[in-house]
Amino acid sequence: MQFKTDFLIIGSGIAGLSLAIKLAPLGQVTVVTKKTESDTATNLAQGGIACVFGPDDSFDLHQQDTQRAGDGLCHEDVVEMIVSQGPDRIMELEDLGLKFNRDPHNPDVLDLGKEGEHSRRRIVHVGDFTGRSVQRVLMDSVDRLPSVEIFEDYIAIDLITESMIRAYSPGSMEKERCLGAYLLEVATGKIHTFLAPITALAMGGCGKVYLYTSNPDVATGAGIAVAYRAGARIANLEFVQFHPTCLYHPKAKNFLISEALRGEDARLLDPEYRPFMEKYDPQQKELAGRDIVARAIDTELKNSGKDCVYLDISHRSADFIQERFPNIHETCLGFGIDITKEPIPVVPAAHYMCGGVVTDNHGEADLEGLFALGETACTGLHGANRLASNSLLEALAMAHQAFLKISEIFSGLKAKSFPQVSPWETKGAVDLKEAVLISHNWDVIRRLMWDYVGIVRSTKRLKLARQRLSPILEEIQQHYWDYILTRDFIELRNLSQVAELIIISASQRKESRGGHFTIDYPYKDDWNWRRDTVIQRYQKET
Repeated sequence: MQFKTDFLIIGSGIAGLSLAIKLAPLGQVTVVTKKTESDTATNLAQGGIACVFGPDDSFDLHQQDTQRAGDGLCHEDVVEMIVSQGPDRIMELEDLGLKFNRDPHNPDVLDLGKEGEHSRRRIVHVGDFTGRSVQRVLMDSVDRLPSVEIFEDYIAIDLITESMIRAYSPGSMEKERCLGAYLLEVATGKIHTFLAPITALAMGGCGKVYLYTSNPDVATGAGIAVAYRAGARIANLEFVQFHPTCLYHPKAKNFLISEALRGEDARLLDPEYRPFMEKYDPQQKELAGRDIVARAIDTELKNSGKDCVYLDISHRSADFIQERFPNIHETCLGFGIDITKEPIPVVPAAHYMCGGVVTDNHGEADLEGLFALGETACTGLHGANRLASNSLLEALAMAHQAFLKISEIFSGLKAKSFPQVSPWETKGAVDLKEAVLISHNWDVIRRLMWDYVGIVRSTKRLKLARQRLSPILEEIQQHYWDYILTRDFIELRNLSQVAELIIISASQRKESRGGHFTIDYPYKDDWNWRRDTVIQRYQKET
């Protein structure tokens, strides 16, 4: 079946829904999402949104903290633009009905938390389930808009580009044009054609490329993969941010222990219950950057041979812990851990992709009519390492920027005639009856990435990772043409594609910076590498 809409938004997190709300008065908005509209990284975000509100804070300080965390690769104009938008975007959420925590002694003042590498308290939050609260307010707002339609359990296969229909030469002066996307309806197995003058990818990150991650199951890098296959530039995929503290428990899956605990004086303890961060960053200790803390924990685990370290906030009052961190307290209690009395076992896990689809200051990618937002995009805000709680801020600000640009160009793009787009053809493909072919490769890739392309890397391990991934990629490509597509197979295809791109990016950067650390080049090299690592499908590797 063919669907036509004015705006096709793939992804239902904070970036996608924020854009949908802003575009609703301009025309028909179609939002498609892999599972349900609440299966997003936004829904899992605990800490909050970084924003300047404190009397001792300023945009300049927030920008400085962002640039310091980004380790020399942040785009200064983007940092300034996004940071300065913070208060307006927060007020928009409050206008939609979101109630951020406020000072109990002065309800006119927001309660501001502190997290790693922030020089001031500037994290606006709703307890320790800010993301869930933002997701609910945005979904409720979208549900009230008649011009917005949400398709759940649809998964993107590939973007539809003009070169699929008309002659187009990569590298020519003509700009490639995105016409929409082919999407699989999971319930029926049918593949539908969605056409739109404007397509926005807000499909989240790629944490599921790794064995251990804080991300939801949908985070397979699909937005990056489909954009890359369509010819868009991809940047900085070597900068995978590993969150230092995920709950370590055999029955816990993807449960993050917010950095806000360390902002409220929680201490990291080694397996013998001794503080250790002073060895790695004597000044900031637990509030050092995530890359520093994650590598410190990784070193402690390798030196001790143990499975986890501990995060202890039990020296704070029980009332404070339960009021400030109700979600974490309740969840840990469900696993038999009372954080008011004992330390929390934690391990690092893949958390955030600082790179992604290259965009300009309005979220526009290389293809005409294509935008990328949120964790799917590389705006230049995060550089080599994201400052805590800047991600939700970026999603809100870039959704607004995209709206401004789309408002300018929409009428012109809508007026362009669409070429005839053929429906998806299976061409004799048959059912893949052995699901083990998918699950085995999925597990192998995730283990390979964790062991060889994880927190600490080496040239030899990266080379071996690519060699071992190569036959899997060939097998997946063959299956792509031989078998009828399913959700699991599409996810595997995207995950393997992004895994390869991460390895290529990491292999190219001959230094250690931010989230990329290699034992063969342990020092930062500003002379040669203070620049983005850019990959494009039609471009030879350097």
